Amino acid sequence: MTPTLNAGDTAWVLASAALVLLMTPGLAFFYGGMTRAKSVLNMMMMSFGAIALVGVLWATVGYSMSFGTDAFGGLVGNLDKFGLHHVLSTGSDMPLSGTIPELAFVGFQAVFAIITVALISGSIADRAKFGSWMVFAAFFAVLVYFPVAHWVFDGNKDANGNFIGGWLNGLGVIDFAGGTAVHINAGAAGLALALVLGKRRGFGKDPNHRPHNLPFVMLGAGLLWFGWFGFNAGSALAANGTAAFAWINTLIAPCAATLGWLIVEKLRDGHATSLGAASGAVAGLVAITPACAAISPLYAIILGVLAGAVCALAVGLKYKFGYDDSLDVVGVHLVGGVIGTLFIGLAASPGAPSAGTGLFYGGGFDLLGKQAIGAGSVLGYSFVVSLLIGLLIKVTIGFRVTTEAEEAGVDIAIHAETAYSSTSSGNTFHPLGSKATEEIAGFNADDLLTESAKAGKVTS
Repeated sequence: MTPTLNAGDTAWVLASAALVLLMTPGLAFFYGGMTRAKSVLNMMMMSFGAIALVGVLWATVGYSMSFGTDAFGGLVGNLDKFGLHHVLSTGSDMPLSGTIPELAFVGFQAVFAIITVALISGSIADRAKFGSWMVFAAFFAVLVYFPVAHWVFDGNKDANGNFIGGWLNGLGVIDFAGGTAVHINAGAAGLALALVLGKRRGFGKDPNHRPHNLPFVMLGAGLLWFGWFGFNAGSALAANGTAAFAWINTLIAPCAATLGWLIVEKLRDGHATSLGAASGAVAGLVAITPACAAISPLYAIILGVLAGAVCALAVGLKYKFGYDDSLDVVGVHLVGGVIGTLFIGLAASPGAPSAGTGLFYGGGFDLLGKQAIGAGSVLGYSFVVSLLIGLLIKVTIGFRVTTEAEEAGVDIAIHAETAYSSTSSGNTFHPLGSKATEEIAGFNADDLLTESAKAGKVTS
């Protein structure tokens, strides 16, 4: 049956793409609030830099590598759609992806690529050169994200119905919206970069490494949750029952995860915190991403509680094992992505839109094994390639700022700006009051830049 254009489906996918794009500025607030006051602009710039860079790469080579004609046994697409060639017609010969214009699908998938790259930046807060980050982002997008998106998301078939898409998709791995391609991928890359750059000065000891602006964190979490409805429900690529099913699970899983995280905090630390609430919601969103069209709402609640509780414990692993994953990309996105991906193998319902049959529904271990292969292959590939890219940057142009720049703050050293400027009365404004005096007062931007320039030590 020849697909026909559906205006409602098209409108929903375009709106969902806009929602997902909003997630990256939301991430900038979420991450920015968790850094020091003198690093917040650098942290936010890494997200905005990802938007600019990956947007260009996607339109030139990314879409073709991810969704072009398969070139190497399900590993990567060829460049037949370089520069969106064969995609741009809007007339009667307009190419469709299901019931929407292929251009709408191009835009929807573009914002997935953008936020995947931006997520990684949280692992290297307070100590990375912006220029080096941008170089890494470009290589990661081309060498890691675009091929992995092809593995997971490309389900194309030829005119005879033969499968010609990505190898994980063909294997039968269920990942409705990106638990592997986005979250495990970003988490593994974040771990690699945390190892390449090493620990921040005072890691685990300096109280100034605590979040400087918790309202920013909660605002960012809210924007992420809002955009995530487009992320998950939009992945139905239609305004239909599948979208509604995914939407409901995207509501209730993070609700349950927030409760799970807060319970762990209360039992472990005696307090339920705003940071925990925001982090728990994100952990639940991560876990439900691959499973939002595969499990029932009741199992979504169980998954949410599990993800919230486990991720609340997992974020402490960096202190035990000595890697400085600054803003818990590993503890939330890698761990949460693995939990959600594997949980499908247990609780996938044959009556859900994804139509998988998990262990709890009599499907045996077949689907669980496929899910494990999907999670493990993306984790391993992303970690190894990201580690190699990071090491190459480290030994060539350098990845980490100097000790002087880290102490003074990367906002001043790299961007010649501060988030919180002095008032006319001579006092420094900061949403947390006296904390600004401790972190910002005592140095002058122009003086620091002049001395740094003379020493030849600080570059972007």
